[in-house]
Amino acid sequence: MRAFGAWVLHVLRQLRGPDTSDSVFEATALIVGAAFFVLGFAVAFPVFFGHELAISGTGSIGTFASYGGALTAVLAFTVGRLVVRPQERRDDAVRDGFSVPGDRLRWYDLAAIAFAHAAIAALGWLGIAQLLERSFIGAPVFAFPGAILVSVAFALTGYVCFLSAVALTPMVLSLVLAVFLVVGAFAAMLASSDPDWWRDNLSALGMSTNHASVAFNVTLVIAGIMVTTISRYATAGLPVDDEKARRGRFVVRGGLILMGIFLACVGIFPVDEFFLLHNTVATGMAVVFAVVVVGLPWFLPSIPRVFVGFGWVYVLVIAMLGAFFAIGYYNLTAVELIAAVLIFSWIIVFLRTAGSVTAPR
Repeated sequence: MRAFGAWVLHVLRQLRGPDTSDSVFEATALIVGAAFFVLGFAVAFPVFFGHELAISGTGSIGTFASYGGALTAVLAFTVGRLVVRPQERRDDAVRDGFSVPGDRLRWYDLAAIAFAHAAIAALGWLGIAQLLERSFIGAPVFAFPGAILVSVAFALTGYVCFLSAVALTPMVLSLVLAVFLVVGAFAAMLASSDPDWWRDNLSALGMSTNHASVAFNVTLVIAGIMVTTISRYATAGLPVDDEKARRGRFVVRGGLILMGIFLACVGIFPVDEFFLLHNTVATGMAVVFAVVVVGLPWFLPSIPRVFVGFGWVYVLVIAMLGAFFAIGYYNLTAVELIAAVLIFSWIIVFLRTAGSVTAPR
């Protein structure tokens, strides 16, 4: 058995090519994708055999690819993190992008990130299947091509999620956060049992009487955890020359973490069951955002001034939206939706900006 294991490792080393970090990860990702392709075909073909399948809907290849893609995303992400983690103990290896002195990713951080990958895969393949269903109306799918299509979906999902896991940095995770928020929000809107939800407010999607409440609230909770995770690490490398700059970095990090906590609380406390608490945390997130943005040039002098001006414009726009709502020109949904887009886009750009600012050695 030991000889067989050594032979397998030898074959993998030959397959992955030159012993450089990029080539090793890329080749390993291809091997992971190929493994999920084989596994997907081995599972899908016996299930599909003897049936004519629909592209989307109950029992379709779209549904199979969606659920299986979510599971594949979690497994591939887990494998990727296991590949990276041992390298943190080697001086000559490429280190984890989230490895900072005195801190590390917690299990709930990884669980939230893995769930975000799974949600993107599930909703993405489901959306593609629905689009194809409308393009090929009434077209049946036979067992063999259906199994091949599902296997390709699994392989692509495993390949992308593995690479995302091994190359995980605050900047990469900010893109994952953006995609996850967009996919989760649109899924909740499409699944809403109340077609007139937009007449009330954005939080109506999370009401317990709405069929979309689980999708909407879970999206907010997971996104809140991801924001707190990214905030801790994205600000860790910001340059601090004195105690004042160190305090400023601490304030910005605390503000971003507090925004993530408030965002998660918005999903934890639906507006129809916890009206006062829900509105308090939602308002608190906007207030903390304004404080961080306005005080950013004093908190973090190293941040580019063009980004500071970018944030001040956002705050002014949100204030203008509030004035339009007060005079009845906009309804609350429009104000909340635009404000949410502005706040999250600022957070994502800030994380990328902070990641590009390197501390002097």
